Formats: sequence, structure tokens, C-alpha cells
Amino acid sequence: MTELKLNTALIVGAGAGLSASLARALTQDGIKVALAARSTDDLHALAVETGAETFACDAAKRTDVDRLFGNLDATIGAPEIVIYNASYRARGPFAELDPTEVERAVAVTAFGAFLVAQQAVRRMLPNGRGAILFTGASAGVKGYPQSAPFAMGKFALRGLSQSMARELHPLGIHVAHVVIDGGIKSARRTEPADKPDSLLDPDAIAASYLHIIRQPRNAWSNEIELRPWVERF
Repeated sequence: MTELKLNTALIVGAGAGLSASLARALTQDGIKVALAARSTDDLHALAVETGAETFACDAAKRTDVDRLFGNLDATIGAPEIVIYNASYRARGPFAELDPTEVERAVAVTAFGAFLVAQQAVRRMLPNGRGAILFTGASAGVKGYPQSAPFAMGKFALRGLSQSMARELHPLGIHVAHVVIDGGIKSARRTEPADKPDSLLDPDAIAASYLHIIRQPRNAWSNEIELRPWVERF
């Protein structure tokens, strides 16, 4: 059967780097984009470039997420594509971790994903279509030393995605988890001259997200891993 094109997208946790590449790729594909972040101060240039609407939202707060989707309903409409790109890290020796920081890391990385996805799904179900993509990390597959809070959040995010996919794929909603296994190249993080291709290009990552969104439903991905070819498994 002919797949219907999805026309509106929401990126949560928007900023420079991957989110910016995603916004550009979606816009170039003719998709109307909304950008949500705890602060929208740094999103002006990207919003002008892509014609995106911007919304202030702390994804870990239910009231903020409820308000975000209410504002979307009243402006560009309910998003048919949602990309959850928000996360929060707390690092340090396990015995010295601040419980407040750990709580924040899990709340932003995982609980916020639940809040956003639930609001999105409620709007997608009546139409029987939509796509929800979660940005994961290698920390959601293997925990690293002195990074327990990030592993907790990313493992929970992966479990959320797997559970949602099994429930919602038969209902027409594509749910996928993208494991970013490696560092992402940016203006502040460049590749060493002696290690070419050692970082992921955010534009290349965005192209993979777009491919997932375009997949026909008889061949949907539940999860993909992206890594530089020099990265060890």
C-alpha cells in the first residue's frame, strides 16, 4: 500500500548539533518543524533558518509537557513525528553521586520521554499513524564507570521504546530507538588529525533518522545503532 507522508514534527531537547541537523533535514523534506527546549534563547537562528516554531518546555515536568502539546494543538497542530533528544548527565564516583542530580538525570532522560511520548501517542492513535524516535546512547546498552545516572536513564529509555514498539506498531505508530555509539562532531568537538572518521557527523545521523521515518510499515526498524567505522563494538 502507499505510505502517507508525515507532515509535522516536534524535536524535544532542541539545540545545536544533532537537533539542528534533524531540524534542517526534516525541513528540507517539506516537514513543518517545532523545536522545544528548556530555554529557547539559543534557538532563534535555527528557527529563522528552518521556519520552525519554538516552545519553552522542561520535559521532566508534566505541566510543561501538557502545556507544550496544548500550544502545538493551537498552532501547527499535533505533531505526526516526535523526536526525543533530551538528556541530562551526572558523572562521578558512585559513592559520591548527588542523589538530586541522579534524580534529575533519570527524570529528563527517561521520565520526560514517557511524558512526551504519551501526549504524542494520544494524538496519533485516532489517526492510526505517526512516528516516535528516541535518541539513545551506548550507555543504554552497556554501563560505563562513573556514569551510573546516564546509564540508568538511557537503559530506561531503551526499555520504554521496546515496550511502546510492541504495543503501538500494530496500531500504526512507528516507534524506534537510535543508539548513538560514539561522539558527535561539532564546532567545539573536532576530530584529531591522526584519527579521521572517529566522530559521527550529525548530518549523517539525521539522514538515518529520516530514513527511519520514511520506512514502509512492512519493514519498520525497532532499533538501529550508529557508530563511526573505527569505533569498537
